[in-house]
Amino acid sequence: MIGVESLLSDAVKHFWITRSNQRDRQGAETGQKDAGNRAAVTGGKHADGFVKLIAAIITDAGLPEFEIHTTNKTGRTIPGFFRPTKEWDLVVVHRADIVAVVEVKSQVGSFGNNFNNRVEEALGNATDFWTAYRKGTFAPSQKPWLGYLFMLEEHPVSLRARQRINIRPHPFKVDKAFQQKSYAQCYEEVCKRFVREMLYDAACFFTSDAHNGIKGIFNQPSPELSIHSFAVSLHARAAAFARLK
Repeated sequence: MIGVESLLSDAVKHFWITRSNQRDRQGAETGQKDAGNRAAVTGGKHADGFVKLIAAIITDAGLPEFEIHTTNKTGRTIPGFFRPTKEWDLVVVHRADIVAVVEVKSQVGSFGNNFNNRVEEALGNATDFWTAYRKGTFAPSQKPWLGYLFMLEEHPVSLRARQRINIRPHPFKVDKAFQQKSYAQCYEEVCKRFVREMLYDAACFFTSDAHNGIKGIFNQPSPELSIHSFAVSLHARAAAFARLK
């Protein structure tokens, strides 16, 4: 199989370089910039490298006559169950089959504000997707593959253990797996649960910072959530579709 670690390194480098360039360009003509990190995200395109990585895995699996939708909104939109449609980051189709669907996410800054939102979004997306599949929304498609790829910024705030969570006056206790853990550790735990609870077929979680990321450096805290494990799972499913057809 292709060297996915090298491709992920390229994607990380592209992410940080694009963010930096967009932050510098945004507002250059007007002299005004969006507040905080928004200046680096309103331009888009920073996640393109991750999308290309996933596309390369599918291509290497040898599935013929497939289509990878990564930019066109119409191609990336499929029906839901609890909502009419959902626009995913990457959708792979082969004739009447949805081969794979992948959500690509990142978080830079605003860790406390966005943690719950990211988790709720991922849970809702997976629940809607698999319910739609069970109800026959994608028929006559074979069972598709669902993946989640997430990069978290390495930062003192994201790596520092948080204070103990108390929810008084309720007598209920917060899961110990989330107590006095950093945001990075909590995201890692969440991604493991996504896979173990079969909400996603595979998840890839890794961290990087702007200084080292621009050199393509990243860290993978869990072998279970490595890009290699993610790629093997996706590659196997795409190859199965190839044999089936």
